[in-house]
Amino acid sequence: MMASFGDFGVSRDPCWRKAILQGLQQRNKRQCQCFQDLIAAHSRLFESSDVLKAENLHLTVQNERLRLENADLHCRGGGNDENRADAKSNERAMALEMKLFRLQEELTELHRRKGENAQALIDLRSALQEKEAEIVTKDVRIRDGEVNLMAMKDIQKGLEQKIRELEAANQMLKDEHQALQLAFNGLQEQYRTIQMENRELVERWMKQKALDADRLNEENEIVLKQNRIKLQKELDEAARDPVVVDAPCQSPVGSLSQFTLPSQALMKFDAHDGEVQAVKWGPKGHLIATGGADRKVKLWEVVKGSVEQRGILRGSNAAITSVDFDSDEEHVLGTSNDFASRVWTVSDQRLRHTLTGHSGRVLAAKFLGESSKVVSGSHDRTLKIWDLRSLACIRTVFTGSSCNDVVTDRPGSTIISGHFDKRIRFWDTRKESTANEVVLQGKVTSLDISPDGCYLLSCVRDNTLKLLDLRMNQVIGTFYAEGFWVAFDWTRAVFTPDGQYVSVGSQDGTVFIWNVSDPTRIKTLKEHTHAVAACSWQCTGSSLVSCDRNKQVVVWSAG
Repeated sequence: MMASFGDFGVSRDPCWRKAILQGLQQRNKRQCQCFQDLIAAHSRLFESSDVLKAENLHLTVQNERLRLENADLHCRGGGNDENRADAKSNERAMALEMKLFRLQEELTELHRRKGENAQALIDLRSALQEKEAEIVTKDVRIRDGEVNLMAMKDIQKGLEQKIRELEAANQMLKDEHQALQLAFNGLQEQYRTIQMENRELVERWMKQKALDADRLNEENEIVLKQNRIKLQKELDEAARDPVVVDAPCQSPVGSLSQFTLPSQALMKFDAHDGEVQAVKWGPKGHLIATGGADRKVKLWEVVKGSVEQRGILRGSNAAITSVDFDSDEEHVLGTSNDFASRVWTVSDQRLRHTLTGHSGRVLAAKFLGESSKVVSGSHDRTLKIWDLRSLACIRTVFTGSSCNDVVTDRPGSTIISGHFDKRIRFWDTRKESTANEVVLQGKVTSLDISPDGCYLLSCVRDNTLKLLDLRMNQVIGTFYAEGFWVAFDWTRAVFTPDGQYVSVGSQDGTVFIWNVSDPTRIKTLKEHTHAVAACSWQCTGSSLVSCDRNKQVVVWSAG
């Protein structure tokens, strides 16, 4: 049996041989123990068979001798004695024959039992061989399992080593994290301290700026009074001598031909995926630019009572706050909440310039006289003048307050900005300081210059529109109405192309139109269901476009 295990590749190592020998001995003892009684009984049956054979032989010999003696007695004698002797001999022979018959039966039974035992022994040997084959198979499986076990132990050792390394790395990271946390706590404490100091400095700076502003306002009032006195003297002197004026600045009323105001919604469509915050009609009268909270500027073409999308101008990273065309309708200027302004070309709809430099959202921008210069106003309290040819900021003006809108005159020599601090400031591009300012009763949300350049329209958060005469920098008219509420800090109010009317959108979705010469004459257009942010007139004055915070743009016409 040991040779058979060696045939299956058992190691020649003495320890292996000893283990296999012990296993075989234990198996032999365990398997033989079940058959000890059967083997002992079989041995006893063989011994009994041998004894009975010997007895049978002995009785056969004895029977043969008795038969011979009986024959001799028949030959010798006669009489009754002989008969009695024969009878006794016959009885003895019969008894012996009976005994022999019983012994033969016992022998036959023993042979039968011997055959049964031999068959049982053959069956047991066959079962034993099957068990030995199973044991060999299981031994092979045990060896394979031991090999796998050794491999698994090696893998386990590798994993344990890796776990120890990871635990060491984790501990190191924990130590580093703790050190960084301590450093972060220290920096955070420093940040709080610096923030408090910064807050104190800002408060002191604001107080100082307020004092400077008050002082500057007083100086401006003095200068304004002096200018008025000087102007009055010049007017008195001019009144003495007749003077012919070739091109006087006309009033916005009655200077252009009359036209019919819009009365109905010609078209209504969803322009953007979110709020529409800006709208502008191109100077040629067939293109509309819209800007929305979906970070896109879209161009729409109005043709024969229908509107078609001309293109989408992409590139902004935040909501669009204002849009503007240059005078030739070749470029579109858009501002965004991502602190930048961008310029696209209309023909190929490509992004040409990205103007970055503000530290706050840019709420308004306009072309400055020509398409190569741009002025932008930001929430960071600055105005920046950009040269598109050199792609550089050529001037930064610190305004002292967040700028909500900015406009320029046609030559581009004057910039007018409306601010969060309720002031309208005038800037001469040829000088460094502000030329003048006007204080209103609320935050200024938008500005627009009349077509003749003599008047300025401002939308104010006190729910009014103010009309200023730029020749005297004075408010000469106020437009208000019941139900008119300014909805946003960027609500845009505009003049009609002839300067006879002003229009603006309200919080309830109504578009209000006032007559400049008679502010009590008010026309309302109702189609929007949400607050209107901006509106713009077609250059011919026949149509008006407005946008609201519910994605919709409405084109109004006289019908």
